[in-house]
Amino acid sequence: MLEIQELSKSYGKHLAVDRVSFFVPDGQVGILLGPNGAGKSTIIKSIAGLLRYQGRIGIQGISSRTLEAKKIFGYVPEIPAMFDALTVQEHIDYIRKAYGSSITDEEAHALLERFELEDKREKLGNELSKGMMQKVSICCALAIKPKVMLLDEPMVGLDPQAIKELKKVVLELRDQGVTVLISTHMLEMVEELWDVMFVMEKSHIIGSYRKADVGEKDLDDLFFEMTGGGES
Repeated sequence: MLEIQELSKSYGKHLAVDRVSFFVPDGQVGILLGPNGAGKSTIIKSIAGLLRYQGRIGIQGISSRTLEAKKIFGYVPEIPAMFDALTVQEHIDYIRKAYGSSITDEEAHALLERFELEDKREKLGNELSKGMMQKVSICCALAIKPKVMLLDEPMVGLDPQAIKELKKVVLELRDQGVTVLISTHMLEMVEELWDVMFVMEKSHIIGSYRKADVGEKDLDDLFFEMTGGGES
């Protein structure tokens, strides 16, 4: 599970996130939905430990600042970053060792095959396109077998087949009891994935929905109902 309590983050005088609180239970997919600049990525980066912030973030009931918590969540950033001099395979091996992952060689190879990276195993980080780097980033996050998975605008830069595969992975993680949080401004990319949705605007969560409560109501309608207008 993932619990955010009174999270605030400022950049100088700009308040990017203002006392945000929400909760995503085990085995559910939460969506942070809102326009660019709403504060979504700041929340994700705070959870991942990349930013200083005020408030409390809990991962499976443990403070996200602890090493114990960091070992059980995977993070796919909006802009992938790789070591220039490590191959794709070496990135996977590095993550496995750093996290003490129980993933087997066969499972690791299956991940690379799933995201069409098997023939790129010996490619260096600086030889890959942004889309390829994004797929390596996804594989690295999955390689630790996380209890909580964070994905920041994960569909951007991926080819249609990789998007389809990632959606399958998200649903599989949910079925395995993993908590998933996806930050996005792309409504159509998460329509069939979400269980709980938190709508952000100008550093605040302005409302939330549970799919179990709204049934098959169109996600566009819910978003515009909450924001009172179109995406911008």
